[in-house]
Amino acid sequence: MIEFHLDGRSGVSPYLQLVQQVRHALRLGLLREGDQLPTVKEVVAQLAINPNTVLKAYRELEHEGLAAARPGVGTFVTRTLTDASLAMHGPLRLELQRWLSKARRAGLDDESIEALFMATFRTTAQEDIA
Repeated sequence: MIEFHLDGRSGVSPYLQLVQQVRHALRLGLLREGDQLPTVKEVVAQLAINPNTVLKAYRELEHEGLAAARPGVGTFVTRTLTDASLAMHGPLRLELQRWLSKARRAGLDDESIEALFMATFRTTAQEDIA
């Protein structure tokens, strides 16, 4: 089961953070079709947020066709976002872990690592388009 977390400094609304975390878990194969999402009550207790925030996130996932609510039972994943590239995740994750270790040894903190990664990601994506 997925465990949600919120980053108050991200500038992303809490409901969208929940939606993004479910999408990421679906892409990485951490959630599969038929898996149950935490109940609204569980998420509220874990994160100390308004139940309407969780309901809004779950409605968004339903709207996208990724989840469906079953009254009295809970909310369940209805499809996955994984593809054939999932097999490459293991080797890529290992490479990324090595890179992160090198970045930390070079003295970069988490925020600097994230900034470097995102800047490189955006630049590379733009170059791929051109």
